[in-house]
Amino acid sequence: MALVLTVLITAFLLGSIPFGFLLYRLATGGDIRRTGSGNIGATNVLRSGGRRLGALTLALDASKGALAVAVALHWAPPAAPWAALVVIVGHMYSPWLSFRGGKGVATALGAFAVLTPWALLAAVVVFALVFAGWRYVSLASIAACVGLALVLLIPALGPPGEPATPALQAVAVAAALLIIARHRANIGRLWRGTESSFGRDAGGDAPGAAK
Repeated sequence: MALVLTVLITAFLLGSIPFGFLLYRLATGGDIRRTGSGNIGATNVLRSGGRRLGALTLALDASKGALAVAVALHWAPPAAPWAALVVIVGHMYSPWLSFRGGKGVATALGAFAVLTPWALLAAVVVFALVFAGWRYVSLASIAACVGLALVLLIPALGPPGEPATPALQAVAVAAALLIIARHRANIGRLWRGTESSFGRDAGGDAPGAAK
């Protein structure tokens, strides 16, 4: 039990590292929370600090999700699904930023890439299709999270002979709900028709990669 707790605390601390905030501060001296949408994720960093900074933020946010799950799989495999959820929560509610943070998409990408690559692949396909059709990163991110959860909940949608465990299903649903909740402002703009699509620089989370 102590080992499991240690793994989960480690996952939270990894998730809480605000790479977007740190990279933007190092590169510009500014505070990413006072720029653009105010989000610390890769989309806002890309828009405010350029493609290289945005890509590096995306890679590091995904890497901390992957590392948290890899550590759990090595030291306490049954805790791996919960480590995936905890690292996402750590990213969303970083204690270093007064328990504020990003939207969790990139961190979830890394976590589920290690935890369940088949389901993650399906989610990436959903993201690509929705983004190609509507050009909204926020909408594609939400659809991808829902798609990942559905693949794990419905055995017929997943790879044969690899049913998801109840813990993995619960974590996928919880992660999807958290990420959707963090996109509530985007959902409002989508509903009103004011959300920025890829390539535009108006308010909201516009161009770039997952947040």
